[in-house]
Amino acid sequence: MDIYALIVPLLAGWILDKLFGDPVGIPHPVVGFGKMISFCEKRWNRGTYRMLKGGVVAVLLILTIYAVSVVVLHHLFVLSYWLGIIASTVLVFYCLAGTTLVREVEQVFWAADRSLEEGRRQVSRIVGRDTSELTDQEVRTAALETLAENLSDGVVAPLFWYLLLGVPGMLAYKMINTLDSMIGYRNERYARFGCVAARLDDAVNYIPARLTAFLMILSAGRPGLLKFVLKYGSQHASPNSGYPESALAGILGCRFGGPHNYFGEMVYKPFIGDRLRLVCTTDMLQGIEINKRTEVLMLMINILCFYLVK
Repeated sequence: MDIYALIVPLLAGWILDKLFGDPVGIPHPVVGFGKMISFCEKRWNRGTYRMLKGGVVAVLLILTIYAVSVVVLHHLFVLSYWLGIIASTVLVFYCLAGTTLVREVEQVFWAADRSLEEGRRQVSRIVGRDTSELTDQEVRTAALETLAENLSDGVVAPLFWYLLLGVPGMLAYKMINTLDSMIGYRNERYARFGCVAARLDDAVNYIPARLTAFLMILSAGRPGLLKFVLKYGSQHASPNSGYPESALAGILGCRFGGPHNYFGEMVYKPFIGDRLRLVCTTDMLQGIEINKRTEVLMLMINILCFYLVK
């Protein structure tokens, strides 16, 4: 595959995400992934050997998506070079999820500026915790934490796997991410069946999460924050989420974490940062600017690497 078959879909797909965000009203691969996972979970998540069965389901689904996409894209490029380019562009567009989340975070802050109840309703769209009793500051910090985490999961990680394995790698990553979001919970239903999926998600995000944090502090022109990220990044309950979150907390000079109510159960998360101050709409705007710069840096890294390798 020539270099332009990698760069053109990458740039075109990224631009489409900037223009439109997640497509609404048209078929989306991730929706299909979710249906496949749900089908398997309902039939296999029962009886004995649940961890084994969950692991087999996860590995088979990931390998299937990777193999099918390799074969289909190969045949499309053989049939027509530009048909392959167009298909690859559309799939890159589907795999990137930066713009929609940025818009959602903006809406959280605009809603919170109007009233606390509106802020709570809006933030409930992007977090997995009970938002009914959040304070104004908890609403805003929850949105900022999600903004940082999604920069890694929704943009940098897909681009990282595109760099290594092309569109099939991107799709395989999205399947892993979808598996984790659906069955990677430590509750009675999924603790065993989703264990392998959760560990796979941790593994494929290990480098991207740390790369995201590094690019964030680089884009902010604050290399001195690297010590801050190394100090607080590992304190998060997740082995990966703490790194981009600590980078944003350091850049903004605020504090994330603390106790959160997850539908009746109080979960105590370590604090990220030591500067307790009120966050406001200006912080949101700065966070979004950092997101945009980080995306561009990761895009440039991909293009540079393609040129150097090819």
